[in-house]
Amino acid sequence: MASPQPADGRTRQAVARLLLERGPVTTADVADELGLSHVAVRRHLDALLADGEATTRDAPPHGRRGRGRPAKLFLLTETGRSRFGHAYDDLAVAALRFLAENGGEQAVRAFAERRVEAMIERHRDAVTEPEQPAERAKALAAALTREGYASSSRHVGAGEQLCQHHCPVAHVAAEFPQLCEAETTAFAEMLGVHVQRLATIARGDAACTTNVPLLPTQDQGKTPNQISPTPDGGELA
Repeated sequence: MASPQPADGRTRQAVARLLLERGPVTTADVADELGLSHVAVRRHLDALLADGEATTRDAPPHGRRGRGRPAKLFLLTETGRSRFGHAYDDLAVAALRFLAENGGEQAVRAFAERRVEAMIERHRDAVTEPEQPAERAKALAAALTREGYASSSRHVGAGEQLCQHHCPVAHVAAEFPQLCEAETTAFAEMLGVHVQRLATIARGDAACTTNVPLLPTQDQGKTPNQISPTPDGGELA
């Protein structure tokens, strides 16, 4: 969707803020509060819905409303709430610093491994069902998208390239790369091949990019389950 003009952007921010502070609310509530027409409000609400920043639910029955459709209530999603910032990153960094000071490097690494395991374990069956790494990479991209990483997979050169266009923990991973390293190791295990992390948002790149090679000639005919990933599936220096 095209970026809104400055005036539109300010109005959309005002609509989003009202959803944050007063939601769930109806179109009429927003229009009355901001002094806008219902048509203008719906345009901004539709844009927030299209961008995944807002969602709707039916208003509960109220009195003798009749047989018409129930009124729609609008409220922000977690993505929409991110417009207004939060202190989660600062809290996470402080917690990991405390963990590093009191438990050492191994404690931070164990936490990173536990986090990524919890994130992708519920998608394991869907990711490991295909036999070939390229198809597994596509399934992994879909799983990561459901986790908020806006991921895609495409064929590039001699392999598949997995791209994560958003990273919810990028600011934390900038100080604690163990989070990225644990992801890379988990990807290799699920895909059944050695993978290489080529770029990360945490290091200032536009996307987190992971190369998933095609099976070597000697491994053709085997399934990924029959191939042990290289144990050093960490990031490139």
